[in-house]
Amino acid sequence: MKNQDWQSLPLINNDSAAKKRFELHIEGEIAFIEYIQAKNSIIYLTHTEVPKTLEGRGLGATIVSKTLHYINEKGFKMAPLCPFVAAYLKRHPKEADGILAPGYSIGL
Repeated sequence: MKNQDWQSLPLINNDSAAKKRFELHIEGEIAFIEYIQAKNSIIYLTHTEVPKTLEGRGLGATIVSKTLHYINEKGFKMAPLCPFVAAYLKRHPKEADGILAPGYSIGL
């Protein structure tokens, strides 16, 4: 399937649920990145999930990009514990500039 431009989708910070997550709502489905936010303003990105019906269309990359932008905008740091996020950062290392938590790297 062809990649689409998902940039117009609003990123939702669902921080009231038991598992906090950033969400994109599309076609009746939800793509998300689960996270843990520490008191020291570090956001640990732990798991990314895209519904099977939407896989392969660029939605995963979009939610990672939007989440990194949000983290940067809010002045937080992030720890890429999720393998999908880590792989994305290896392909787009400039997006990690200034937001990697101390002690974390993208392992180029």
